[in-house]
Amino acid sequence: MTPWQLLDTAHVPGQHGAASALRLYQRGEEFAIKAGNNELMNSRVHGSEDALAELGCAHILGHVRSRVLIGGLGMGFTLAAALQSLAADAEVVVAELVPAVVAWNRGPLAHLAGQPLNDARVTVREADVGLVIRAAAQTYDAILLDVDNGPEGLTRRANDWLYGLEGLEAAYTALRPGGVLAVWSAGAEPVFTQRLYKQGFTVEERKVRAHAGKHGARHTIWLATRPG
Repeated sequence: MTPWQLLDTAHVPGQHGAASALRLYQRGEEFAIKAGNNELMNSRVHGSEDALAELGCAHILGHVRSRVLIGGLGMGFTLAAALQSLAADAEVVVAELVPAVVAWNRGPLAHLAGQPLNDARVTVREADVGLVIRAAAQTYDAILLDVDNGPEGLTRRANDWLYGLEGLEAAYTALRPGGVLAVWSAGAEPVFTQRLYKQGFTVEERKVRAHAGKHGARHTIWLATRPG
């Protein structure tokens, strides 16, 4: 079997220890990003990332000049799926904390999702998505979060705020009435579901496959809509 080749290592701002570095690997045509011993994403397995965008954007198809915030660039698959779902007059803001991840998506990973960063509708902010959300008020029609491993994070303790009550209140405020917060997670988190209800969202929880279709692990996507 072809061995994995380490292409690059990037530091995660504000993080220390084994999970403080992201490592980009390549094996043939396959790419992976790891933190410590945990594989965060793989170019062969992105069905649930696609579903995050497709399900989230389906809630706002009737919105004119929709504005979408994506938290976490990853390998660009969620962004590419969102662009395919949105109209030509939409605007997509991508918040990515790690500058190297943006560079990887403009370099060795660019071809995987069809170079979505080149789309004129896209603006990239190299910033913590939590800060972007806190600075917004009824700004976005949809917020798509694929940060860390979901509510049960692996790489940054600061992500606990994002999925806690204060973070969900900020997301609620950042959404326009009728807007949707779509959240990806590696697994189910009943406590997180209850937090969404407590904040006033209407909530739909969906199970999707890691691979498109009926194969691979089951991941969870919450679709939390701000009434109105």
